[in-house]
Amino acid sequence: MKLSEIGEFGFIRRICPPFLKNLPSAIVGIGDDCAVIPWKEDTSLLVTTDMLIEDIHFLRKKIPPRDLGYKSLAVNLSDIAAMGGKPTSAYISIGIPRDVDVELLDEFYAGLRELANSTSVHLLGGDTTKSPNHLVVNIAVIGEMNTSLVKYRSSAKIGDTICVTGYLGDSGSGLKILLEDKHLNEDAVYLINEHHRPRPHLREGAWLAQHEGVHAMMDVSDGIDSDLHRIMERSICGADVRFESLPISPQLQRVAAQYGWNAIEIAATGGEDYCLLVTIAPNRYSTIAQEFEKEFKRPLVNIGIIVNKGNKLTYFKYGEKTDLLKNGYDHFG
Repeated sequence: MKLSEIGEFGFIRRICPPFLKNLPSAIVGIGDDCAVIPWKEDTSLLVTTDMLIEDIHFLRKKIPPRDLGYKSLAVNLSDIAAMGGKPTSAYISIGIPRDVDVELLDEFYAGLRELANSTSVHLLGGDTTKSPNHLVVNIAVIGEMNTSLVKYRSSAKIGDTICVTGYLGDSGSGLKILLEDKHLNEDAVYLINEHHRPRPHLREGAWLAQHEGVHAMMDVSDGIDSDLHRIMERSICGADVRFESLPISPQLQRVAAQYGWNAIEIAATGGEDYCLLVTIAPNRYSTIAQEFEKEFKRPLVNIGIIVNKGNKLTYFKYGEKTDLLKNGYDHFG
């Protein structure tokens, strides 16, 4: 059997059961954005790790090294945000090819330090080794959270409103501009910057976690087409999503019109936006959305509803069922 036959998440499902079998009941392991480990009386540790590999997650010749350092930490902080937590420390392991200049590494760590300083995260250790060809970056982050307020992928309920905390597709379109060597006008530069320097929604995640009506949360890393399936799988439910409700930035709308791209498909499948995907009790959505807009000066966008049909994601466009021509990201799919 080839990995391409079962995909990234099929592989995870295949290897998980033995590791989850004897876990203490209070520990949450594989299957969410972070592991959750009881720590103090009312506080748990959140632990996450992400690996970025040259030519898979980034193009060394196209991303400024300072941005790469920033992004390497940002993708981990986004996992902490998805649980509603506060990050505290980071640990970096890096594999470095012989052809990498020390000046590039200086800039890389300057970008990492920039985000660490602005989020009060301390870099406390890691490992450095030689890599034969590609630059490899792996960062682990530890955070903390009031145990009773941690948000899980498994907490969605039938009837919940599905929301996102930011635009969808900006990062995916930024990558597409880089890969296709498109002209770098103001809109293109904005979209590339969204791809290179994603902002983890830490404040939004912590704010949402305080609200009882907020049920499931995760970050948008692989595109909502993939990420909603993770919530559906863990919560044993289905989802209906309205294409016309997906929040698409003016910059993406203009660039998509310029090049004849399908902005909706990019928004649904592009990935690496690192905003939050949230489900909220329908009788609480209006109040929470109003308070969210007052707090963050932008909407908490309603894109669909959690439904009672097993693991089926259905798309609609102005009330009519429709389909995507492609799917969200899967490393081995």
